[in-house]
Amino acid sequence: MTTARDGLRARLRAGADQLALDLPDGPLEQLLDYLALLGKWNSVYNLTAVRDPEQMLTQHLLDCMAALPAFAQASRVLDVGSGGGLPGMVIAIWAQHAAPALRVEMIDTVHKKTAFLTQVKAELGLANAGVHTGRVEQWQPEYKFDLITSRAFAELSDFVNWSGHLLAPGGRMIALKGQAQQTGIEGLPDGWQLLQVQPLQVPGLNAERHLVHVARINNN
Repeated sequence: MTTARDGLRARLRAGADQLALDLPDGPLEQLLDYLALLGKWNSVYNLTAVRDPEQMLTQHLLDCMAALPAFAQASRVLDVGSGGGLPGMVIAIWAQHAAPALRVEMIDTVHKKTAFLTQVKAELGLANAGVHTGRVEQWQPEYKFDLITSRAFAELSDFVNWSGHLLAPGGRMIALKGQAQQTGIEGLPDGWQLLQVQPLQVPGLNAERHLVHVARINNN
């Protein structure tokens, strides 16, 4: 008998193959576990407006998975305004196998969201992930990040202004955005430059997706 999870598993495997991602069965099952937790907690915590598991798989999991190659060479990633863990949790699950030296930190101002992220980290055993509650512009960790990302967090200028102090020399910021003309690149603060607007193809999603790569001018 085919279960709902079997159907989701088949779609997730097909999407990962279409994206040419190296995704063994272990991480794939963890992504499905994460999706189940997101759905369970969403009924109380309102983590996402998307409710249907199949739509969540496409609009959240596969949407974030399409961006994963951009993180392959990073060693320390910060997901700003992580919310329900997108893309931070997806990166952390994938990185356990594909990039074991990568560490992912997630920060959000909303305690119920970071409580969810902490629960996901514990249930999935994600030793490579960290969760922080607070405002990113006030956060002063002992380390910097070679890659800082966000998805549906803020305007590009705010993302850079609020998070830029956490970027290591030589690092870059990557914002997950929709349509190219709505990326906000015209509002970049002084001292920052656009490196690339990279189009993405998300399996099963008939909508534009882009990664906006930004770095400091004379980034060293």
